[in-house]
Amino acid sequence: MKFSIALATEVDSWRWVQRAEELGFHAAWFYDTQLLNPDAFICMGLAASKTSRIRLGTGVLVPSNRIEPVTANALATLNKLAPGRIDFGVGTGFTARRTMGLNAIPLKRFQTYVERVQQLIRGETIDWDFEGKDRKIAFLNPDLGLINVNDEIPTWISAFGPKSRQITAELGAHWLNFGNMNGAAQALEAMQGAWREAGHDPATKSANLFFLGAVLTGDKTTDDERLMGQAGVAASTVFHNMADEFGPMGGLNPDGPLKDIFDAYMKVHDTYEPSDAKYLKNHRGHLMFVRPEETHITPELARVTSLSGTKDELVDNFRTLKQAGYDQVTVQLVHGREQAIDDWAEVFKAI
Repeated sequence: MKFSIALATEVDSWRWVQRAEELGFHAAWFYDTQLLNPDAFICMGLAASKTSRIRLGTGVLVPSNRIEPVTANALATLNKLAPGRIDFGVGTGFTARRTMGLNAIPLKRFQTYVERVQQLIRGETIDWDFEGKDRKIAFLNPDLGLINVNDEIPTWISAFGPKSRQITAELGAHWLNFGNMNGAAQALEAMQGAWREAGHDPATKSANLFFLGAVLTGDKTTDDERLMGQAGVAASTVFHNMADEFGPMGGLNPDGPLKDIFDAYMKVHDTYEPSDAKYLKNHRGHLMFVRPEETHITPELARVTSLSGTKDELVDNFRTLKQAGYDQVTVQLVHGREQAIDDWAEVFKAI
């Protein structure tokens, strides 16, 4: 099993990528979340220039925010800086579209986009429709060696539903999952079934579980602080999503154990201004910090919505995930808490 880090991108993220390389981590994944974080490709370029082994991936890029030639050009440029170390992670859009009050893009459009980027970064000419016109586009002078379309850039797709898993399989892509232990094995089993249906041997494809969490010590005071600082954003993200899906953007009402907590959060959400763009406040600090008004986030809630535990508990969890078929797990380092990378390195060494 390979162990990686994810980052809510910052201009000095390279420091933690460099540290991850020193500790033997496999990859660093950069969130492409405009309006929340600095540009992912610029920060990946900095990391590429200061590392020599660790892989660098977009985790994940959203098609609507960058047209195909721009994405392909950025990936091919990174591939020049870090030959054979670049991964193209892509999804239909959560944070990077919710910051603008938008829902995920249609799956058909998503599939076409990914196919085109894949072809471009292989150095192929593609048919491209844009601004109501059909065109053929390609890299015009790759022979000059200014970019790299020779070393492979693997595709990884964030897919949660049956249709998106089917597209992942049809495109021959690897798979990114986000969450914790709950349902992780069942989700991978479904993804493996989709690969088989598309004619791919699951053994030739990789599955990567992204998660947030904290390595706990057994001391309640220390552990509560770690849970709130390192795992609390996992819980808050659940409510950011629910506020959009069940609140103004979705118009539904949730049921189950989170209903009362959600209702309490929505009372706070109702106070957000501007009233016609509550998503601006709803997603502030998304995957970076728990906002002061998010008092519904507790250490207990942070623990159940993340992948947190003592070293021994986490080792058991990762061994279970490995047995289920995951060959990579990725822990997100939280803004201001990046030193936790050393705790995670100790856990991973014990597996």
